[in-house]
Amino acid sequence: MDKTNRNVQKLLDRELLSKEQEVGIRNYFSQGIFSLRNELLFLMYLSVLLFTSGVGILIYKNIDTIGHSIILLVMLALTIVCFYFSFKESKGFSKEDIDFENPVYNYLVLLAVILSCSFMGYIQFQYAIFGNYFEISIYISAFIALASAYYFNNKSALSIGITALVTSLGISLTPRTLINNDVYWNENLSYYGLLLGLIIVLWSVHSKNISLKKHFDLVLLTFALHLISICCIAGLMNDIWVLFLFLMAGTCYFFYKKSFEIEAISIYIFTLLYGFIGFNIVIVRLLEHTDFEDFWELFIVILPVYFISSIVLFIKAIKNFNKKTNDSLQ
Repeated sequence: MDKTNRNVQKLLDRELLSKEQEVGIRNYFSQGIFSLRNELLFLMYLSVLLFTSGVGILIYKNIDTIGHSIILLVMLALTIVCFYFSFKESKGFSKEDIDFENPVYNYLVLLAVILSCSFMGYIQFQYAIFGNYFEISIYISAFIALASAYYFNNKSALSIGITALVTSLGISLTPRTLINNDVYWNENLSYYGLLLGLIIVLWSVHSKNISLKKHFDLVLLTFALHLISICCIAGLMNDIWVLFLFLMAGTCYFFYKKSFEIEAISIYIFTLLYGFIGFNIVIVRLLEHTDFEDFWELFIVILPVYFISSIVLFIKAIKNFNKKTNDSLQ
């Protein structure tokens, strides 16, 4: 409330608000009215996840009595129904941020994408229609998700599509796999990951230049940041770590600038974290070539100070980011 009053006062001081408008704004916020829209949309999203999870559990427990063919037919029928109503209520493809009149259909699209991806994975696992080429079913799932994302303007479908592409490489982008990931032990995966991350970045830049779903920028850059950074961290552990040092530095600089450009604090925070991890790995690599026994006692003394200073600088960086973004809005 205090922040609202300060902002209103600033607008009033700059003569951007009349006295009547100021009184109306203050009266509105004093009533304590809030919208239930976000809460309802969250419940819709949760209901989709619970429904698909419940169907999966039901199938798992009754697979012997239901039969694989029946399950696949039901999944296919549900997918077709969901897509049918989604296309029926859609306003058609648009480069802009155009949405359904009823937000419920966004979750119908999400359900259709999840079911279609599950269908492709299930039919490949059970009947191996593509032989040993499991990647084909993943690519088809990614295509369906990405096409749905751009046609129906659905960010959740976009996330599923990119996740499918990353999974096809054998790379996981989760907090748990940040510590233990196959990309750390397979040098080729780091190159594939870097290539895919670069493609995502280039697509983001190209989309912005042609004004194609510019609001997808945050999702695209978030995936690209995690993918490229994890691959760079993996590269820092290899013999040619010096090359990945420059790649990591360039990555951090690029996403640091992008975080301010699109005012995304999530990208800013993860850029700092990945940069910090990469910096510490480089320090360790440099210490490998020194006689560490001579610096052991000094290291014990400096280590607590180093981490405390890092935390303080991190907090100051976050405050600085918020200050700069708030100033740009005023």
